[in-house]
Amino acid sequence: MADKKDKDKAAKDGGKGKDKPKPQQAKPQAPAKSKEAKGAKGKGAEAEAAEPTEARPRDPNYTPRLRTHYQKSVTAALSKRFGYKNPMMVPRLQKVVLNMGLGAAVQNPKIIDSAVEDMRAISGQKPVVTRARKSIATFKLRENLPIGVMVTLRAERMWEFVDRLIAFSLPRVRDFKGVSPKGFDGKGNFTMGLREQIIFPEIDYDKIDVVKGLNISFVTTAKTDEEGRALLTELGIPFRH
Repeated sequence: MADKKDKDKAAKDGGKGKDKPKPQQAKPQAPAKSKEAKGAKGKGAEAEAAEPTEARPRDPNYTPRLRTHYQKSVTAALSKRFGYKNPMMVPRLQKVVLNMGLGAAVQNPKIIDSAVEDMRAISGQKPVVTRARKSIATFKLRENLPIGVMVTLRAERMWEFVDRLIAFSLPRVRDFKGVSPKGFDGKGNFTMGLREQIIFPEIDYDKIDVVKGLNISFVTTAKTDEEGRALLTELGIPFRH
């Protein structure tokens, strides 16, 4: 019995020795990157992700050229001509409204999108889409259907637009002989029509799908057409004689 127990004990001890797991070897670690390498990589990533520099903000003391001309020259000329005793009585330009009517939009709704882009380029401001107020069966016009675009300019954008119109756009009108003075409404406000939007330098001629005309309305504080015309003439609108 004693011999049998000794054999069993020896067998168990031998089995433990065979099943004993081998010690695991440590995995080799990757060499640590130097701080200089990390810094160089970081700078490279920042350079790739860098965005273009934004335009400089406008100088708060900036005044449009035409507005300066109005304040220094036009007010004095109008006061002398009409005998205004108070500077507040001198007519001034309140706003300029650009309106582009698009009857073709009834058959081709996509023309509205190109008109919006043209008007945005011309005015530098996002236009508003005008819609039909009522349905007209004769013209296949449905209520609330887009039929044009409009934008109202005031303050600096107004002065800058009028300045560009006089200096660059009107001289590009074919066979231009001056602006017709028949567009006054009896209250000192004036509306003129242009047949083509391509006279504006902001329009890319190669991207035009349809030639579009537009109306430009000058809203003033003048009480009469004579005063309104005198104001616009002094600003530089070349009226036809």
